[in-house]
Amino acid sequence: MTELPIDENTPRILIVEDEPKLGQLLIDYLRAASYAPTLINHGDKVLPYVRQTPPDLILLDLMLPGTDGLTLCREIRRFSDIPIVMVTAKIEEIDRLL
Repeated sequence: MTELPIDENTPRILIVEDEPKLGQLLIDYLRAASYAPTLINHGDKVLPYVRQTPPDLILLDLMLPGTDGLTLCREIRRFSDIPIVMVTAKIEEIDRLL
């Protein structure tokens, strides 16, 4: 696969994932699809990044070191309407309802 050059018009996707292999897999897939992914692996680093460099989409893990994904989602909603897709490895029904 050939990667297209990334410019200011390329959609930027923030991946918030603490599992290194899954984070890298998401980066690889998104780059191959001509997106500009950025990976953050700790919840405490997300809010400053989003405020300074708002992405076009956030893929947000629920379980993170530092601030958890649900809290981050609530905090981001206070100042932004960036689309957020919550991702998790949890399989309980209550987790799917969140």
